[in-house]
Amino acid sequence: MSDLETYRLKARAWLESVAPEFGRDARRGLTEEQGLAVGRRYQAAKYAAGYAGINWPKEFGGQGLTHIEKVAFETEEMAFGMPTSYFGVSLGQPVPIIMRYGEDKAWVRERVIAALKGEEIWCQLFSEPAAGSDLAGLRTRVERDGEGWKVNGQKLWTSWAQYSDYGVIIARNDPTLPKHKGLTYFWIDMRAPGVEVRPIKLAGGGHHVNEVYFDDVRLSDSQRLSPVGGGFAVAMVTLMIERYSAADANGFGPPMEAFVDLAKECRLNGKPAIEDGRIRSAIARNYAMRAGLSSITARAMQLMRAGKEPGPEGSVNKLVSVRSRQKLSELAIDLRGQRGFAYDEFAFTSEDWATSWIESPTGRIAGGADEMLLNTIAEKVLGLPQDHRPDKGVPFNEIPA
Repeated sequence: MSDLETYRLKARAWLESVAPEFGRDARRGLTEEQGLAVGRRYQAAKYAAGYAGINWPKEFGGQGLTHIEKVAFETEEMAFGMPTSYFGVSLGQPVPIIMRYGEDKAWVRERVIAALKGEEIWCQLFSEPAAGSDLAGLRTRVERDGEGWKVNGQKLWTSWAQYSDYGVIIARNDPTLPKHKGLTYFWIDMRAPGVEVRPIKLAGGGHHVNEVYFDDVRLSDSQRLSPVGGGFAVAMVTLMIERYSAADANGFGPPMEAFVDLAKECRLNGKPAIEDGRIRSAIARNYAMRAGLSSITARAMQLMRAGKEPGPEGSVNKLVSVRSRQKLSELAIDLRGQRGFAYDEFAFTSEDWATSWIESPTGRIAGGADEMLLNTIAEKVLGLPQDHRPDKGVPFNEIPA
């Protein structure tokens, strides 16, 4: 048995031991706040057991292992439905960024360990009303204010900002430069005077995303994480960090086996739906797509075992898996007829077809919209030329708004 398989089996045994307290079944019917409290306890238990910060340096409270052990653990963890969503952004991007760019290493270590234990949460303040996929179009301003800085503006779709203690933010310090220049990157205290968080209620009833307003929020220069005007490069590093986590060919929705069971249960034209050629064709198509995505993931795992970085083909996984989930969820609702309209606000996306369907659009936007993924695939996988950019090299304040 390989060392990785030994690690995986040990991790699975630990997850099985704590699932009765933290897993999917233990959290049915909990409110978001109650779920967060359980999530904090789970993060603390993970840290104590040595499964938090698996591939992070030991000097920052991590385990000093490799990305392959991290993905192996996350793959096992996913099956138990553990409460990890509250910390996904925090541990996925902002905290690794402060480890890399924060200058006060003692303060950074304190923040990293607090985040690994679930005691503190970080958010990522990037998107704005006029700057989502085109991050360089952002309009939040940061200006010199004595020895420090002053921030004014608005960010949008900020995940878990209402529970966050800190965040990382990119803002425009010089509008006379082309849009990718004149941007600077900071960390920010989310409890600072002038920061206002307004939750946004989504179609599914959840409100994990927020608007965040900044009214003369003051920052010290020690909070700057990039050179002045060099923020876009750090933003790109942020978006690339940990980009290959545990992948799910089901798009984090119900698995194919659940749809097959549903097709056996439902009747179509007086017969089990599974006997209908159109349903069998949909099953075959989705099975083929998901098998292909699993192959991409397997290839990425082999690359990591060989000490290499997975390539941009990971974009195919996210694009196709969530699209497949949305279409299959819609078909499942149709098969159930009037019963398909029933909606349970406490249902889990990985188990309930209605919940999966209504939350699919969010999945197709968060972490890179379909259009951005298509661009990545076109340019990085297929080698096609970039789209024409008429604003290239034009000072930001001269671009029509």
